[in-house]
Amino acid sequence: QVQLVESGGGLVQAGGSLRLSCAASGIIGSGNTMAWYRQAPGKQRELVAAISSGGSTNYAGSVKARFTISRDNAKNTVYLQMNSLKPEDTAVYYCNMYRYYSGTYLKERDYWGQGTQVTVSS
Repeated sequence: QVQLVESGGGLVQAGGSLRLSCAASGIIGSGNTMAWYRQAPGKQRELVAAISSGGSTNYAGSVKARFTISRDNAKNTVYLQMNSLKPEDTAVYYCNMYRYYSGTYLKERDYWGQGTQVTVSS
């Protein structure tokens, strides 16, 4: 089993910055993609950013150039640096770790954190 614990959320004014962290513990293994999702009230959960085990990244268009995802494999931690925050970034942010069976898009493992609230005031 794997546990994911997020931290770093909070209240910030528009234009400000926050850095989220997600620490993984348990049987981590290798080949995991780490991702951040967010869910605003009344909206579906959406992908914010993801980083593969090899370091390839992808971002939602709404956060590209403002957010940066990174990972420290030695610490089993993934980060999300959020700059130039906007009120529309307000949401609960969730950490996700997954791995596909080799050669497929079938998930062998899929773990979620409990979420951390990010509130951006105008």
